[in-house]
Amino acid sequence: MPIPPLRPRSQATFYKTGDQMPHKKKKRAKGWVRRYWLPVLIILFLIGGIGAIGAFAYYSKDLPDPEKINERSVAQSTRIYARDETTILYEVHGDVRRTVIPLTEIPEYAMHATISVEDKDFYKHKGVSIRGIIRAIFTDITTGSSQGGSTITQQLIKNTVLTTEKSINRKIKELVLAYQMESKFTKDQILQLYFNEIPYGSNVYGIEAATQYYFGKNAQNLTLDEAALLAALPQRPTYYSPYGDHTDILVGRQQYVLNLMAEQGYLTRDEVDTAKQVDVLAKITPPKENITAPHFVFYVREYLTEKYGESVVERGGLKVVTTLEPTLQQYAESAVEEYGQYNQDRYKASNASLVAVNPITGQILAMVGSRDYFNSDIDGSVNVALRTRNPGSSFKPFVYTAAFTKGYTPDTILFDLTTNFGPQGDGTSYTPKNFDGGERGPVTIRKALQGSLNIPAVKALYLAGIPDVVELAKKSGYTTISKPEDYGLALALGGAGVKLLDHVAAFGVFAQQGTYRQPQAVIKVLDNKGKILEQYKVQEHEVLDKNIANMTANILTDNDARSYIFGSGSKLYIPGRQVGAKTGTTNDNRDAWTVGFTPSFVAGVWSGNNDNSQMSGSAGGSTVAAPIWNSFMRKALQGTPQERFPEYQKPGTDKPILNNDLEGESTIYVDSVTGLAIPTSCLGDYPEQFKQKSSYREVHSILYYVDKNNPQGDQPANPTSDPQFSRWEEPVRRWALEQGYTSTKPKEGSCDIRSKDAQPKVSLVSPTKSDTITSFSPTFKATATGTYGISSIQFFINDILVGTIKNSKTSVVVDLSSIANGFQTVRVVATDIYKNTATVSATVNILIPGNTVLDLSPQTNTSTGE
Repeated sequence: MPIPPLRPRSQATFYKTGDQMPHKKKKRAKGWVRRYWLPVLIILFLIGGIGAIGAFAYYSKDLPDPEKINERSVAQSTRIYARDETTILYEVHGDVRRTVIPLTEIPEYAMHATISVEDKDFYKHKGVSIRGIIRAIFTDITTGSSQGGSTITQQLIKNTVLTTEKSINRKIKELVLAYQMESKFTKDQILQLYFNEIPYGSNVYGIEAATQYYFGKNAQNLTLDEAALLAALPQRPTYYSPYGDHTDILVGRQQYVLNLMAEQGYLTRDEVDTAKQVDVLAKITPPKENITAPHFVFYVREYLTEKYGESVVERGGLKVVTTLEPTLQQYAESAVEEYGQYNQDRYKASNASLVAVNPITGQILAMVGSRDYFNSDIDGSVNVALRTRNPGSSFKPFVYTAAFTKGYTPDTILFDLTTNFGPQGDGTSYTPKNFDGGERGPVTIRKALQGSLNIPAVKALYLAGIPDVVELAKKSGYTTISKPEDYGLALALGGAGVKLLDHVAAFGVFAQQGTYRQPQAVIKVLDNKGKILEQYKVQEHEVLDKNIANMTANILTDNDARSYIFGSGSKLYIPGRQVGAKTGTTNDNRDAWTVGFTPSFVAGVWSGNNDNSQMSGSAGGSTVAAPIWNSFMRKALQGTPQERFPEYQKPGTDKPILNNDLEGESTIYVDSVTGLAIPTSCLGDYPEQFKQKSSYREVHSILYYVDKNNPQGDQPANPTSDPQFSRWEEPVRRWALEQGYTSTKPKEGSCDIRSKDAQPKVSLVSPTKSDTITSFSPTFKATATGTYGISSIQFFINDILVGTIKNSKTSVVVDLSSIANGFQTVRVVATDIYKNTATVSATVNILIPGNTVLDLSPQTNTSTGE
């Protein structure tokens, strides 16, 4: 179609500023677009078509013949060595496992499973799925994550004809070859080639070899659940390996495959649900490979696969020198095995994991991911060193260290008293208890940390601040701890999951005076020609000031400070060595930990059950994990130089609460009745019978003395404004009273209550002086007045109480049955509310028939105020 001539340009028309352009010109523009869009589109299409044909021809000229698919380069084994470069830990792809079978021996649902997840339009396209490519590009642009857009045909070409080079040229070649293959082979031929060539991991190629290797039977006997599992592998065989550390993700992908099969009409929902109920991992047979340190090897292999690709690792003939120390690995495996059965029988802890790292380099020296890699009963192939588990109290050093960075000290006093910290996420009150349910009153941070007390740790977290503790944890290499808002005060007791490998590396910060070295497993990688592809380089950064790190290390190495809980000869102690250590146990007894270190060596142990079931009630870090750690450390440190940690500089402070001082005890005089302090102005004239010595301390929680965000600064003017103040103060006051002294200085009383003017006055109305009493039950009368009221009037005869008047009455019938005849003294005592008294007396003659005569001399009337 010829290109139409351009219209002649119309005469220009000029407008003044502010005039409105006529709409006619816009209509012309739109008309031009409507008139010419189709020719332009056709031209672009022709140019694109010519370009595509040219590219196809250009890239086709040097391509291999897809019919010669079996003529491939010889694969070379990748060898993984220990650090000595002589001990072979594992040989990847030493012997290719492949058994070719016809498509007729593959169950339909196995084919449908693979097609569903890898290429649902396999029977519709011509080798290339434009829709899949666009979808992959769109996902990569919008989410930043890559998504496979390759068809089954493309995958076959990539794995059999082309190299693993990642480039646009190679991708174009792959597309061209896939198109050529589709023109020369039927769909079923391509599918048969695919099922006999595709890698399933562990140097297993093809579905028949994979079925025999993983399930111990032929492909034609695969069940639906097994077929879906195999279909889940080819995308990332090493990552999804049934023997690897991501089996839970593998099962999730298997179930995803089953769901796709239902969505695409291959299965009913009932068939899917039935298949999901099968524990397919329980059918996996143990691996049949010669391998040393298997958990470590697969950890390294996964790293290599992610960096270099599956094909390079399996066929590229790499030489990989790792950081593993063979002797230390043997010690680690021996220690785990030594206590394995004992822990299972006594504590119901079927598994354990151990990691050792050099904190100077970050190099992993030993890794035992589970007690027995080949024991499927305990999920032994799972590398628990890389699994997220709650660390319990073993996380406390990071809580206290964050507090030290704010100005708190190892001698800071925190009260170990049951405290209600208020509502937590579920609305219930958070009132943590210590492991033994006891309380220990005021303790220093040193003793609280070494005794693994829970309540002070929660208080330390509040003082340090959750954001600061989370930031410290992230800087120390914890990959599973992220946002502060995700955590509450339970973080102090290990309320955030961590990986053992991260945990061990983080303790290296204390071992190495505040510097973190990222754990690494590879020293160098060489290609099959001896060219170095990568070489170890320390990756480090500073986390803490040296003095702060030394402060925490000093506490963790203080065996005396922990002996009141663990004893002086516990499994955390190694004679002749300065070793820091910390245990941890989750409150539901699902995880037990011990992590310990010297300046150049860090090792950690986790014990428990892979299925997260509970251990017995007596299981804990000190009983289940520490013996393994101790056994390993003793052997590992044999023959190594004795090392000492640097001393830390004690922080200067003028605050007693930060210096192990609850304030000095003071003694004052208080009124024995009111309990109020006697003013010094009248202390000399104060009646002796009302003077009483009293001791007191200004005992408060730490929030009374310090601003939690600036403990070395001024004392808070209004400590009650802190939301936790009253919650912490209440148990402290209770504790002070139980100890027999007040927690605060008594308020000052008044001199007036003991002055002469304040004394009561009393008069005896009946009987009077020299009266004769002839009855056993006469009526006595008296009147009394006083500044502070009258609480009682008492009548005595010869110091024998015979009657009492209360409630403002003036008379009482007395009982004289025990009083002998004769002259007796009647004494009246009036008492006010402060126990001030006044007394008056008179002598009377008692002549009651039947009484014995008592000959006494007459007494005179007297009246005194006391």
